[in-house]
Amino acid sequence: MRAIRNLVACLVVAVSVATGGWAADLPSASPEELGFSSERLTRVGTALESEIERRQYPGAVALIARKGRIVYFESFGQLDPASGSAMTKDAIFRLYSMTKPYTSVAAMMLVEEGRLRMTDPVSKYIPSFAKLQVSVASTDPFSGMVRYSNVAADREITIQDLLRHTSGLVYAGFTAHAKVKELYLKEGVDWQGMTPSEQIERLAKVPLAHQPGATFEYGLSSDVLGRVIEIVSGVPLGQFIHERIFVPLGMTDSAFIVPKEKLDRLAQPFAIDPATNNPTRLVDVTVPPKNDAGGAGSVGTAADFVRFLQMMLNGGQLDGVRLLSRTTVKYMTSDHLGEIKSSGFVSLPPAIGFGLGFAVRRETGLFEVTGTAGEYYWAGAAGTGFYVDPKEELICILMTQAAPGLARRYDRYLFKQLVYQAISD
Repeated sequence: MRAIRNLVACLVVAVSVATGGWAADLPSASPEELGFSSERLTRVGTALESEIERRQYPGAVALIARKGRIVYFESFGQLDPASGSAMTKDAIFRLYSMTKPYTSVAAMMLVEEGRLRMTDPVSKYIPSFAKLQVSVASTDPFSGMVRYSNVAADREITIQDLLRHTSGLVYAGFTAHAKVKELYLKEGVDWQGMTPSEQIERLAKVPLAHQPGATFEYGLSSDVLGRVIEIVSGVPLGQFIHERIFVPLGMTDSAFIVPKEKLDRLAQPFAIDPATNNPTRLVDVTVPPKNDAGGAGSVGTAADFVRFLQMMLNGGQLDGVRLLSRTTVKYMTSDHLGEIKSSGFVSLPPAIGFGLGFAVRRETGLFEVTGTAGEYYWAGAAGTGFYVDPKEELICILMTQAAPGLARRYDRYLFKQLVYQAISD
């Protein structure tokens, strides 16, 4: 079976070469053809240029597509503030957590093949996760001191928990659980600079921050899901995603490393973050990673990412290539939390739930920025983000490169607000 998949991937490459290139970009259309006001769309560029002028980020690429066609695709500011080179529409960005949707789609492809089940305990693939404990806080009635103790998990972590971030695995930099944060730092739990086996070994030494299935907390779940994909498929995560997602969709600039011949297209942040005056440190994507981090390790362009999102919006297929069934896409982009509450510094507002790799908007109202119930989205810590609105048949992508942090949410919300105000039909 694996040999057949590899043959299919090779055939896709061969066809691409024979036809003079990879899959074509999405077609374009005028704003008025797609229900936008040309005049109102100019507000997008005006706002982005204003943000660049006040040094929110060096440059940006903005892409808007509707009904399968690109209505707006522009670049602004600088690609590299050190050299002063201008931003280009084919700029390559560090995607950070925009990697998570790739990993989620990869996992659901294995689910569709019957090689993975949502209810599978993670320990079926990673035995060291079989008896994880949970760190529980309590307050001493006499001293008022907070104490922590470890208790047995009520149940094991499942594949669904990894996909919807209810595993109890967290990020040390985001969690509000003081003890788990302390232990993550002590054991060196992270996603950079370590092999897959080292990452799993360190995670297995630390208790969970929550009982599995009890709380949404954003964290290393997607990295562990990537490890499961590697075990089930028998190939590194980056290879699986390349062969099964990037190549079939013609995403030629998407990868887990930027090759030498493309380094002049890599977007760079300010060397010193204007907001903090601290050096900006982003992941080095010019050298092979020790592991293909399923939660944060990829790079890509706006033109590539819109192809991935159009595949999702089309119900799992693009240009005659089907990656997922329509029913699976609907399942992934529906809320999987229900009444489960969120925790940590990446908490979810009342209008927002979470599916399998994507945040999902449950209400048109109850949120600080315009949108539609049923839309799904996610973002990367270093300044990239996307929104998909099935009801409007709309895709919005903003790519910048800046110091990682929650402040980037402001950039994405401003962009989205200006996209929606330009809809005229």
